Amino acid sequence: MKHIDEFRNERYIGVLVSQINEVSRKIKKEVKLMEVCGTHTMAIARSGLKKTLPENVRLISGPGCPVCVSPNSYIDTAISISELKDIRVATFGDMYRVPSGNRSLEKQAADGAKIDIVYSPLDALKIAEEKPCQEIVFLGVGFETTAPLTARVIQYAKNKGIKNFRVLSGHRLIPPAMQTLVKDLNHEIHGFICPGHVSAIIGSVPYRIFPEKYGIPCVISGFEVIDILHSILMLLEMISGEKKTSVVIQYKRCVEEKGNPEALKIMREIFDVVDAEWRGIGLIESSGLAIGKRYRELDATYIFSTKPLYRHDPKGCLCGEILKGIKKPSDCKLFGKLCTPEHPVGPCMVSSEGTCAAYYSYER
Repeated sequence: MKHIDEFRNERYIGVLVSQINEVSRKIKKEVKLMEVCGTHTMAIARSGLKKTLPENVRLISGPGCPVCVSPNSYIDTAISISELKDIRVATFGDMYRVPSGNRSLEKQAADGAKIDIVYSPLDALKIAEEKPCQEIVFLGVGFETTAPLTARVIQYAKNKGIKNFRVLSGHRLIPPAMQTLVKDLNHEIHGFICPGHVSAIIGSVPYRIFPEKYGIPCVISGFEVIDILHSILMLLEMISGEKKTSVVIQYKRCVEEKGNPEALKIMREIFDVVDAEWRGIGLIESSGLAIGKRYRELDATYIFSTKPLYRHDPKGCLCGEILKGIKKPSDCKLFGKLCTPEHPVGPCMVSSEGTCAAYYSYER
């Protein structure tokens, strides 16, 4: 199958659903499969895929939305930087409205701060070149998917001697977060639907720890309905014992076992792997990317001394439990009432890839 339409073919979908039903009858327990990608979360919600699955197969969403897992401390630092003189903050649109306490970058802009919404770190670099008298701080947020481009832009800025461009790195690594979830002895994850975009960079090797140490199968999935159904079938076959528990690449048209060597190389050159805070989860060992000493003059945390003022979570928000797959959006008393896409209380409702936003749009 080479064309997108073939991955949405109703006949193929019907065959896969029948096969999933057949395998699920051999499993005498409820099976919880966690997708660890915001794009998967949205695709699953949009397609109504959950309604096609057997009663004993449940999909749960994990910490796969980079905006959602960015902690208050990161947002607070960005807000504090935006208050400095002659500073412009460049950010992706999803980060613009993320609340931290009673503030957000959107509110900062309303109060006169210079905030630019960009679609790429290249856009932020262009602003720096066009406005040499102002400091441009790019909010580098995302997983392994976006980190290589941020790294390349940092390298370019240093090589070209661009003195007014900085990056506030909030990049996070997915496998350590997945491992934190399964280290909890009370976890209820029976299989992982692994992220296609991230895996195109890192490959399949980093996921081997899950079947080998924890007995949890992993399937790297594409994003079309047939991709996801096929991945669910593969997981159920391993959980039922029909096939050996392992890491399987379903998304072979984009993902290779060793990933993208060039992307991994530039990440290693620019970033150091550090312990990092995840919203709702806490500090996760070796899960963040900090700008290395060689490129320190481009590191906003090194250049700017700030003291963030706002550090508390929104009262009543369950984003932390939702990111762990413990709670559903409908379990939150704020959901759909005080918390909506127009007036978000927490980041899971702000981001277009957030679990609450997906649930609000397609699953209420």
